[in-house]
Amino acid sequence: MQKIEAIIQPSKLDAVKDALLEAGIEGMTILEARGHGRQKGHTEFYRGREYTVDLLPKIKIEMVVRDDLAEKAIQAILSSARTGKIGDGKIFVSKIDEAIRIRNDERGASAL
Repeated sequence: MQKIEAIIQPSKLDAVKDALLEAGIEGMTILEARGHGRQKGHTEFYRGREYTVDLLPKIKIEMVVRDDLAEKAIQAILSSARTGKIGDGKIFVSKIDEAIRIRNDERGASAL
């Protein structure tokens, strides 16, 4: 099993979610996050004063998938979240040793 964490732009959430569902990925957790990478934020003017906005709104999507679906999920995220501009996001992939469904003690891939 693989855990895939994707940090994307909020405007791309619906497209990424639809692409993942189309790829056969049903379970996911979506979190609202704030952060920055290389773009380091930007400055804005509000009521005549300049403010530095260094933590930008982002969306974090987490999912655990079977090994055979991992590459399909990654490609779905890449194709639907990419704008070609700085700030598109990142994908992190980790190995998961065990998954346990709390309701009935199912273990492994069947718990997903």
